[in-house]
Amino acid sequence: MVFSSINFLFIFLPLTLLSYYLCRNIKWKNIILLASSLIFYAWGEPVYIILMLISILFNYYIGKDIDEGRHRKYTLIFGIIVNLLILGYFKYAGLIVDSINKITGLSLVNRELPLPIGISFYTFQAMSYIIDVYRGGSKAQQKLLPFAVYITMFPQLIAGPIVRYEDIENQLNERRFSGRDFGDGVIIFVKGLAKKVILANCIGALHAEIFGIADRGALAAWIGALAYTLQIFNDFSGYSDMAIGLGKMLGFDFPENFDRPYASTSITQFWRRWHISLGTWFREYLYIPLGGNRRGAARQIINLIIVWTLTGLWHGAAWNFVAWGFYYGVLLILEKFVFVKVQKKLPKIANWIITFLLVVIGWVFFFCNSLGEAFSYLGAMFGAGGAGTAGMGGFYILAYALLLVLGFLPSAFKAEGKIKLPVSVKWFACVLLFTLSVAFLVSESYNPFLYFRF
Repeated sequence: MVFSSINFLFIFLPLTLLSYYLCRNIKWKNIILLASSLIFYAWGEPVYIILMLISILFNYYIGKDIDEGRHRKYTLIFGIIVNLLILGYFKYAGLIVDSINKITGLSLVNRELPLPIGISFYTFQAMSYIIDVYRGGSKAQQKLLPFAVYITMFPQLIAGPIVRYEDIENQLNERRFSGRDFGDGVIIFVKGLAKKVILANCIGALHAEIFGIADRGALAAWIGALAYTLQIFNDFSGYSDMAIGLGKMLGFDFPENFDRPYASTSITQFWRRWHISLGTWFREYLYIPLGGNRRGAARQIINLIIVWTLTGLWHGAAWNFVAWGFYYGVLLILEKFVFVKVQKKLPKIANWIITFLLVVIGWVFFFCNSLGEAFSYLGAMFGAGGAGTAGMGGFYILAYALLLVLGFLPSAFKAEGKIKLPVSVKWFACVLLFTLSVAFLVSESYNPFLYFRF
């Protein structure tokens, strides 16, 4: 089940909120939230509920053992290894087997298993919990119910944001409920729904059309890459907005996950604004423990390559994702050690154009199905495929210019805080956007969610 579906909007969510607010006791609210989250997850993959429950129980007792036991370090290492093995088995076994077969000529059998939805997100949350308990940033949760709610909470279960336990530790046991927070949550949710359904889906249809053309010219290829650049922002940030809005409706404050990333004037700034919770996770639990930038330039370069290669691998079990992460690692190294003085001399608009073009190029590795396909598409963008279908690029510009501009605006500008609208206007816009979103859902069949496969 996804948020942008009729079943969720008109059946699951109303029933969950009604039963949630009929309970006054926080324990029963947590029970309702846990039950709803398990139903939400089981809607598409009931068999993997068992895997999730195993993860909950395992990390709950690992946390308690770290908090109380003598061999805290070894318990933590054991917990991390088990979490990574589970994630690796379901997500990366196929890539490992295929790579071994290609390198050695063997014919090892690859038993393809469906990827458990959201496993990358809830595994990282569980690992951050046991690491924070080891570091002393959080006390181990003594009650299983609040911990189970933390792992399974349906608003951010499928695609984040990756919520650190210490950020909502108190909210799991005691939450504030107010009509104003609930109303703010509704508005944030509807804004995210509109970004996903109206913008991302329509722009995504353009990308899918261009991607399906075999004889695409350079201009059409660039427009297709631009369309995906805007699609993935509105798709993923829209989902994050919906998650944050749902959290507010339920009494939780989740961290912001996007902050005008396409307004960035450097790759460093871009990654401080894009998928903020994932960047924070890798910085706090991998980059800094590796030494960060504290052990000289050579060690920092190695650390950046390790972190960004693994960031790419986290996104998908394919070499094009590894190449995508490596690409950003190299860009960040060049930015920090080679072009830092050049960037300072260039005007802001030049740095923005360069950064945006590099980001668009990077997404090609992301949306292609293989590394070879990515290089083929990049070749088309830079003229290797010839002129392609005559006039196709110009047609797409004329037909979709307004849609692309509308899709770009929320990625680079933030109206909140600058434009003060009356409450009545906000709610009118909210109702209008919700009505339009539902109309789009009913009339359109193209409604993918890009981060489902990660």
